[in-house]
Formats: sequence, C-alpha cells, structure tokens
Amino acid sequence: MSIWSKISTAAQTLGSSVGDFFAGVSGKSSAPEKSVAFTIGMIALGAKMAKADGVVTKDEVSAFKQVFHVPEKDMAAVQRVFDLAKQDIAGFETYAAQVARLFVPQSAVLENVMDGLFHIAKADHAIHERELDYLEAVAGIFGFKDEAFARIRARHVAIAEDPYDVLGVPRGASAEEIKKHYRKLARDLHPDKQIAAGVPEEMVELASDRLARINVAYEQVMKGLPA
Repeated sequence: MSIWSKISTAAQTLGSSVGDFFAGVSGKSSAPEKSVAFTIGMIALGAKMAKADGVVTKDEVSAFKQVFHVPEKDMAAVQRVFDLAKQDIAGFETYAAQVARLFVPQSAVLENVMDGLFHIAKADHAIHERELDYLEAVAGIFGFKDEAFARIRARHVAIAEDPYDVLGVPRGASAEEIKKHYRKLARDLHPDKQIAAGVPEEMVELASDRLARINVAYEQVMKGLPA
C-alpha cells in the first residue's frame, strides 16, 4: 500500500482535528520519512504555511501539489487533511514539534521539509514578513537557528543570495575545508543515496534541487578563492 493510500485510510478517522489525530500516530518508526505521521505532518505544515499571511491563494495550493505528487484517486483525502489543518485549532508549533521528534535535529530530511515550505511561500512571487517569521519559527523547532536558518533562507531569498551561506561554510575557510564540506553534501544529497535509503520521491526531488543550488554556490566560492 502506498503512503497516499494509507493517508486515504487514515483520513477516514480524522474527525475534526488533525492535531489530535496526528498526536496519536506520531510514534517512533524505523523509517519515519515514509510514515503516515510524517506525511500528515508535512501536509499540515504546508497548509499552515499557505495560511501564514492570512490568505491561501491558488498559487500556494498549486505549489503544495508540486511538492506532493499525490495520485488523483487519493487527492480528496489529502485535500481534507489540508483543509482541516489550515483551520485546525492546533498551532503550527504542534505539528513542527511532532515532525521534529521523528528525526535528529537538523537532519537532511528536516532541511528538505524547510525547502518545501519555502517553495510554497514563494508561490505568489514574494515572501511575506509573516511567512518568513513562520519559516524561521519552524526552522528553530527543527534545530536550524541563526546561521543554519540563514543558510537555508539564502537558497530561496534573493536578498540573501550569498554562496557561502548557501554552501554552509564560513568566509575564510580553506579550499580544502570547502572541498571536504562540499563532497559530504554531494554524497548525502545524491539521488541514488536518497532512493537507496527509501526516501519518498518528493523528498528526493527537494534534495536534488538543493544539491543543484549547492553546486552553483560551490563553483562561485571556489572561483573567488586565490589560485
């Protein structure tokens, strides 16, 4: 059974609160990134992201669907979770904390989640101040604070487009240190490694997009170093 079929089944027992249901299915799993708890948490955070500036636009809903490639037969169930989450009494902190408990702080999967939320925030071609506050708060719950959040934001917000931030290395790092850091990122984010680990297709695509931006940043940083 696919994760979306599981969501369709789970949606039948949601009642009127995603928060209560989510709390009941958020136990530890050997593969949390493939669990119902993780996927519902992602949907809920995506819904709260779309609602962060007060209005859920069609562009934001379309961006959500780009992050989640949901089969048509399961779309109604996912839409129900999305609609309930954006009006659920539970705050986004509840969902972010539950998702964070499934992984170690600052894990690659959690960083991919942040990339997905930024994708939704940018759907209307601008990131509202309240959306940025939301993103920073979720990132903090995931363990990405200060410089770590700045690095993620730099991949998405043009005013912060610093290749050192995107790559996640300090200015003044040696060429060898930069190469070592880049090679580790390239290994960890490579699609083959993601697929072998059983990461869902949506997360693989987000990791691939992140790697593409890191590749560009690496070239820019290395080009600026003295020969």
